[in-house]
Amino acid sequence: MVRLLFLLLCLALPAQAQRQMVVAAHPMAAEAGLAMLRAGGSAIDAAIAAQAMLALVEPQASGLGGGALMLHWDANTRHLAAWDGRETAPAAAGPGLFLRDGQPMGFYEAAVGGRAVGVPGAIRMLEAAHRRHGKLPWAQLFAPAIAASEAGFPVTARLAAQVAADADRLRRDPQARAYFLPEGRPLAEGARLRNPALAATLRAIAEGGADALHRGPIAAEIAGAVRGHANPGLLTTDDLAGYAPMEREAVCGPYRGFTICSMPPPSSGGVAVLQIFGLLAHQDMLVDPRGVDAAHLLGEAGRIAFADRNRYLADADHVPVPVRGLLDPTYLTIRAQLLDRDRALAAPRPGNPPWQGGAPLASQPPQPEHGTSHLSIVDAAGNAVALTTTIEDAFGARVMVRGFLLNNELTDFSFLPEVEGRPVANRVGPAKRPRSSMAPSIVFGPDGQPVVVVGSAGGSRIIGHVAQTLVAMLDWGMEPQAAVALPRVGALNATLELEAGTGAAALAPALEARGFPVEVRVMNSGLTAIRLLRGPEGVRLLGGADPRRDGVALGD
Repeated sequence: MVRLLFLLLCLALPAQAQRQMVVAAHPMAAEAGLAMLRAGGSAIDAAIAAQAMLALVEPQASGLGGGALMLHWDANTRHLAAWDGRETAPAAAGPGLFLRDGQPMGFYEAAVGGRAVGVPGAIRMLEAAHRRHGKLPWAQLFAPAIAASEAGFPVTARLAAQVAADADRLRRDPQARAYFLPEGRPLAEGARLRNPALAATLRAIAEGGADALHRGPIAAEIAGAVRGHANPGLLTTDDLAGYAPMEREAVCGPYRGFTICSMPPPSSGGVAVLQIFGLLAHQDMLVDPRGVDAAHLLGEAGRIAFADRNRYLADADHVPVPVRGLLDPTYLTIRAQLLDRDRALAAPRPGNPPWQGGAPLASQPPQPEHGTSHLSIVDAAGNAVALTTTIEDAFGARVMVRGFLLNNELTDFSFLPEVEGRPVANRVGPAKRPRSSMAPSIVFGPDGQPVVVVGSAGGSRIIGHVAQTLVAMLDWGMEPQAAVALPRVGALNATLELEAGTGAAALAPALEARGFPVEVRVMNSGLTAIRLLRGPEGVRLLGGADPRRDGVALGD
């Protein structure tokens, strides 16, 4: 009861802190991260503890069986690193993985089972980052999640609803059925859910590091579950043992005196967000945040950016990706001339950025992207983490091993390897990372210090969620909680989407009159954000957690 009252008080008051803060999609994850900060840990330590807890309390979105992309700011060295823990395709995977009789499979025909399971990378990446930036012992970071897995946690309304909606698919896997559908019925809200199998897996990782997941009996069970499924995949124990995370250089771009930095390929999220701001920089954004002009500008900039994304963005380790050209100021100025404040483009087309290489590419046809969770963290030393973590669709591949779900991340590849005889950049390839839309972002002020840490869940809608939230804070002066709670407006490919049940939906007729193809729909964003305000008395931290999820901002 005391803990419940504490959490309700935290939710009722503005999220503010003076030293350190964790914002996560579930209160228990935020608590686990904050406990590490209070023990003297770093932002990386807090991220690992929170990620481990999310594997228990938000299993439908992320966990040990998926991947993650992360920006890390080292306040001491003033170095920004982009850590890539994205899943990879098995070595045996080829362009026809999702074709049947030459035609693309249906999404759930491909996603459910072993076929779409990629090599998980989140824990291996976090381990590498911990070696560089961790302060607490590795094993200590898993203690909260192990204890909670053994004691259990109350099922939230959101988790119960998602289990009920996906019951038919979860029922196909024996372990998932036993866990999520006890006695054949979906989990009920408020039920205490224990996961001793996950506790054992977390204990193995705490003692043996990421090798406990990537080698030995757990790895063998993962590979066996994938290859032995009725919809079999190609993952092997060699694929798991050979996985390597990457440390990359973040992509950054200017915006009205700020510098926005985000994730490079294999994510399309960072480049697309920076393109949106490269276009909006040529516009007066002092408009009503909830009005038709704001929706028009955000939507049209997003539609133009998506046209480039769908043509050019993929794993740059495997295909030429003209990142420099796509973010070139001159190129973006040319693209900005397409944005008319009164009329939408009939059909945005990809541009012709400089510094291209390789064969001419075809644009990838639209296909679903889902899932994901996000953590925003600032520690007492000023280090910051923006971590987006995922198993792709809700409940991933619906295959459960040792208390956690496996990802269906390979469905983020294009099902069609070529269109009209031209290759698609994001086609399947051995050891290739599927294109992501995750956009963990850190914004820097004119003094080079972080002013915003932000990111979101939401599949390819992440791009619009992050862009709208940053515009709200940087242009409209909103505090993080107000920014993440705004009615969602954003592009998805050529369509302008408006959040159902909010004031945004009422804008549809006016936007359609301007030529936009509009869809009103539920928006399951999962934003978390921290705003750093510097003054004579030091830094003040303001946090915001998306009210569409169970998240909370906690700090000291």
